[in-house]
Amino acid sequence: MKVAMIGHKVVPSRRGGIENVLTTLCPILVEMGVEVTCYNRSSDKVENEYVGTVKDKMYKGVKIKKAWTINFRGFAAMIASFTAAIAASFGKYDVIHFHAEGPCAALWIPKLFGKKCVATVHGLDWQREKWGKGFASRYIKFGEKILAKHADEVIVLSKAAQEYFKETYGRETTIIHNGISRPEKKEAELIKEMYGLEKDGYISLVSRLTAEKGVHYLIDAYNSIKTDKKLVIAGDTSDTDDYVKMLKEKAKGNPDIIFTGFISGDVLKEIYSNAYLNVLPSDLEGMSLSLLESLAYRNALLCSDIPENTAVAGDKAIYFRKGDVSDLADKLKVLCEDKSLVEKVREGADEFILSKYSWQDVAKETCRLYQK
Repeated sequence: MKVAMIGHKVVPSRRGGIENVLTTLCPILVEMGVEVTCYNRSSDKVENEYVGTVKDKMYKGVKIKKAWTINFRGFAAMIASFTAAIAASFGKYDVIHFHAEGPCAALWIPKLFGKKCVATVHGLDWQREKWGKGFASRYIKFGEKILAKHADEVIVLSKAAQEYFKETYGRETTIIHNGISRPEKKEAELIKEMYGLEKDGYISLVSRLTAEKGVHYLIDAYNSIKTDKKLVIAGDTSDTDDYVKMLKEKAKGNPDIIFTGFISGDVLKEIYSNAYLNVLPSDLEGMSLSLLESLAYRNALLCSDIPENTAVAGDKAIYFRKGDVSDLADKLKVLCEDKSLVEKVREGADEFILSKYSWQDVAKETCRLYQK
């Protein structure tokens, strides 16, 4: 079976949730006998962690092709999805698999050529604040309508998303969760040298810096409490330069708030391995890979009480009311002062999540859907 993947920035990469998913999932699909081709945006490059892993336009058996586009906010993804959809329509693919709602605006093109199309909804992207209420948001909503009407199969990551598509479009969907692999834990060496960080000496947030991730809540809450723990914000802008500028203004004057920018490889592993507490203050999620990774690293996890978080983490996390800075600050203070509670939250978190969400299972379910 031959499958084309469309809608991501670049594979291999950790630049976003979709890229992380495909970088992990596609090689497993190849091992299961699926021929996979990823259409990378021509405007994006492989980051340092993966330099040298792509040879002869192949990554771990996954074929890499380029979808022409321009590097301009709001248009790069749109143009790449159309050029990739056109190229894939002329390719000998059994299934064309679109990722995210915006790129699905081009899904009708391969359908005209009689191709079978699968769409994975990683989140209701039109709700993301960075797109506002203008053209971009309406375009993404248009992509949602196209996939709901024309996709042969629709994959969602949560019960909440499944109910949304049923109620809004009368559309049946299949839940296939993200997976997680057992991580490699690292001593605090690089992060000590780069940022002065020690084991259990900091609170971390690992995320794209966008408004729906709630980073501003965390900075406000952290600034309102007294603690000897530093706050490490690991991530970078995602077409959200104004938001990131606002975050840094909030953090100005507090030397204990550290912005690392985009990190990957051993530095990221060390951040996860040595955090006292990891925080996920999102207003909106599909299925957070940061949440899965936090638990797999046996972090104590404090996150917002949205259904997408509670359904995954269960009783292996502490929750605060979504958007409530005061409640977040109260929970932060208690956890910073009570190490025994942190240890209790950590206990068994890794085995719980690793037994529940496996990339091998994700790949098997995806293959079954392709066959169907």
